[in-house]
Amino acid sequence: MQQPYQPGEPPDGSPRDGSPRILVVDDDPTVAEVVAGYLDRAGYTVDRADDGPTALTRAAAHRPDLVVLDLMLPGMDGLEVCRRMRGHGPVPVIMLTARGDEDDRILGLEVGADDYVTKPFSPRELVLRVESVLRRTRPAATTTGGPLGAAGLTLDPAARRATKNGAELPLTLREFDLLAFFLRHPGRAYGREDLMREVWGWDFGDLSTVTVHVRRLRGKVEDDPARPRLIQTVWGVGYRFEPGGE
Repeated sequence: MQQPYQPGEPPDGSPRDGSPRILVVDDDPTVAEVVAGYLDRAGYTVDRADDGPTALTRAAAHRPDLVVLDLMLPGMDGLEVCRRMRGHGPVPVIMLTARGDEDDRILGLEVGADDYVTKPFSPRELVLRVESVLRRTRPAATTTGGPLGAAGLTLDPAARRATKNGAELPLTLREFDLLAFFLRHPGRAYGREDLMREVWGWDFGDLSTVTVHVRRLRGKVEDDPARPRLIQTVWGVGYRFEPGGE
């Protein structure tokens, strides 16, 4: 069921003062109300939906700048909602998971979620995660320097477009930022903590986030992801980008 507009949101559905629009999707009205309240007080325009079909309808009517999406929704789960939204173009997603199981977290990351938060969570921490993800999507955060290229890969930070041998790569926002970082720092090994700090902008978080994104990126840029030549594992350290594939 579609929710009425929330406090702080103009009745016509337009963002207030150009503020980012956040779509909160959760079937628990208490959680949704608390999250929406904190985001509203942080200055965001907030839409709400309590199931998958309503979320897709709301997203189609007013494209969100970011989605806070519960994994466990009735009927259509959060993974399917994420897939369908991404089918209409890139949009940052923070997944809410009811359990701390690693499988749940990895599933969310595998469908392209930019981050996840495990219930119960601190609403203030969620707002910080939202700010972090949005900061990485803004042009000022990603347009440093000109186009990048190596090993058949080209990347235009301003256009947020990446290609391999002329074919466009379907990268998520985080995958794009991760590839940009590797292209800017070839031949140097970075630990997962380093990558989380430099690419995600976090000094905390589950390092499996980095592992999953590296695996997904390899699947898109490597000729043989099972035997990666570009993004190499440095045992005991982390990862190194080798343009020569040696």
